[in-house]
Amino acid sequence: MIGFPSPIAQAPPVLSIAISSLGPLRPIENRQSPIGNRMHYLRLWLASVRYSMVRTMMFRFDFLLWSAVEMAWMAVNLLLIHVIYGHTDSIAGWSKHEMLLLVGTAMLIQRLLMGFFWTNLFEIGRNVRSGQFDFYLTQPGQPLFMVSTRKLDPDGLANSLVALGVVVYAARELGLAPSFGDLLLYGVFVLLGLVVHYGLLLLLASLTFWIVKTEGIEGSYFTVAEFGRLPRAAFHSLFSNIVFVYALPTVVVTNVSASALLGRIDWAHAAWLAVLAVLWCGLAIAVFQRGIRRYTSASS
Repeated sequence: MIGFPSPIAQAPPVLSIAISSLGPLRPIENRQSPIGNRMHYLRLWLASVRYSMVRTMMFRFDFLLWSAVEMAWMAVNLLLIHVIYGHTDSIAGWSKHEMLLLVGTAMLIQRLLMGFFWTNLFEIGRNVRSGQFDFYLTQPGQPLFMVSTRKLDPDGLANSLVALGVVVYAARELGLAPSFGDLLLYGVFVLLGLVVHYGLLLLLASLTFWIVKTEGIEGSYFTVAEFGRLPRAAFHSLFSNIVFVYALPTVVVTNVSASALLGRIDWAHAAWLAVLAVLWCGLAIAVFQRGIRRYTSASS
């Protein structure tokens, strides 16, 4: 009888050390308690965090370079707002600092996505084509969890603080004094937005189980995400409303979140954001699971 090699033995050396330092990891099926299951996944995630931080310290210049590139991209977006509002006082009813708040929120959600999930999901296609996806199937956890959380990008997380700084600056310039409830709602809406973006990206990445190369399709995520920097009121036609507000979720994600701080929440759109989070994430997970059933192991 041929057995599977040890998951830790197959891991990269740094990740193996990180996992081993947390003690023996037993398969999730052997744990009956829900609390035990959660602790098991927490230990796996902490091992991934430790691996990512050690890897970052080994390649410091890489970290600094990509942090600078992302910061430059963010600066260009903010500069564009400054230039546009040098010629007008309002766009679709949004003032300059309200627009800064909206764009800062969009950047915050994207930087969190980049920090926690982008690298992992973007590598699915390459791993499926090379057969390295086998590594995730032999890990002591659900494949989707292992695929989604193996790496963190500290540069993306670092720049999420910059994006949060933009939101704070815009709120202060607007003279906003959000209550604890407003801040809590903002955090919840940002989290729901992160779930929506995760589902959209996972769905695109999962197409690799049917399509040989999906880099171009995955890259289209950024095109869709660009619409999240626009006010909801800028979409007047029926077609643009159906496509960019109700079907593709990015406009609702940022507008609902920013409105929580501005004190003008549209609760119908807030409810739709929650529905979108369930629909997009549920659809993405279903497609991913179906793709796994199609996957042919490199050892078969």
